[in-house]
Amino acid sequence: MKTQDCNSLEELRHNIDGLDDQIVELIAARNAYVKQAARFKHSIDEIKGKERMEAVMDRVRTKAMEFGVSPNLLTKLYTIMIDEMVESEISEFRNAKSL
Repeated sequence: MKTQDCNSLEELRHNIDGLDDQIVELIAARNAYVKQAARFKHSIDEIKGKERMEAVMDRVRTKAMEFGVSPNLLTKLYTIMIDEMVESEISEFRNAKSL
């Protein structure tokens, strides 16, 4: 992704705010897919899928390095996001099983 040179702090903040809006929208879309995933899984252990989480983290760390972002930062962010989304998926799973 290319960024533009800004001519003022206000312009810079406007661009950052726009990116934050996109990030939130993308996280919401990711969460919606995670909730759908509950339909295809058969147990909570499968939802917690350690192998899948490790694969996602490896991929994210590689992408971070490609874009010159700290892999540690992305690992921390993704750990929080995945932990929360796993809980959301577990809730979806339990709700579907109780119907």
